[in-house]
Amino acid sequence: MRQDHLDGLIAFVTVAQEKGFSAAAVKLGVSPSAVSQTIRVLEQRLGLVLFNRTTRSVSLTEIGERYLERIGPALDELAAASRDLGKEADHPAGQLRINVPRAGYLIVLQPVLRRFMDAYPDITLEVRIENLLVDIVAQGFDAGIRFGELVEKDMVAVRVGPPISAQIIASPDYLARHGTPAHPRDLLAHDCIGFRHVTTGQIERWEFANGGEKFDLVVKGRLVLNDSEALVRAAMDGLGIAYMINGYIERFLEDGRLVRLLPQWSPAFPALHLYYPDRRRVPAKLRALIDFLRKELAGPPSLDDLIL
Repeated sequence: MRQDHLDGLIAFVTVAQEKGFSAAAVKLGVSPSAVSQTIRVLEQRLGLVLFNRTTRSVSLTEIGERYLERIGPALDELAAASRDLGKEADHPAGQLRINVPRAGYLIVLQPVLRRFMDAYPDITLEVRIENLLVDIVAQGFDAGIRFGELVEKDMVAVRVGPPISAQIIASPDYLARHGTPAHPRDLLAHDCIGFRHVTTGQIERWEFANGGEKFDLVVKGRLVLNDSEALVRAAMDGLGIAYMINGYIERFLEDGRLVRLLPQWSPAFPALHLYYPDRRRVPAKLRALIDFLRKELAGPPSLDDLIL
């Protein structure tokens, strides 16, 4: 269908409803001659006479009546769609698609998901959990969540998670059986749970920092996993010592199922950011999520809440 196939349809329906060019012109906010010219062009394009015209009245021809019956419902549907979508411009509603890594889901979304869904019943949320970096625009996502250094520079990024640091954790049972390391290098004599990154295939090196002293270790162990939640569960099961960022493990530290080791050696990492394409108007559904996460998780706005 060519674009000009839609030209003149609103004028046609308005003249039919108002039964005159002058009344239709007033409703459309144009001159009667402009309405008359629009209808002439439409009739020429269709090869049909849509109106009977006299000096006293205007009425639909038989073919005009049939044409109105066919296009009237379609134009009503288009108008309804515009009204409904126009409401969504200011009212959070519709499907919101988010791409997040496993850690981002556990730290940022999972703790508040119930409250967000309760607060915005007209939003349908689809979350794809994957550690691979993807083009969120090409794949139809409204936004993504990633650690700050992984966000492309042409994206708008807002910090939505707590300050992140690496933490060494183990279960009380493991420490009772194997002892507690006093220095990071003592870990070389322990059974450490490895984490293999999906994106690179490499087993994570454990980084340490204490004041000006920084180094990393290649630890050893009999268990390697590629899922952060499974890693934490394995540590709670006493299978070894694990290296995990904060944000998810606090509950297990508080209830005593895990013990934090060597806290003075924990290096800081970039925080989690929600990011989305740079555009002048953020959809209300996405703005609702951004504002909600900033309020619930990030606290008051800070210098981190800037475009990268």
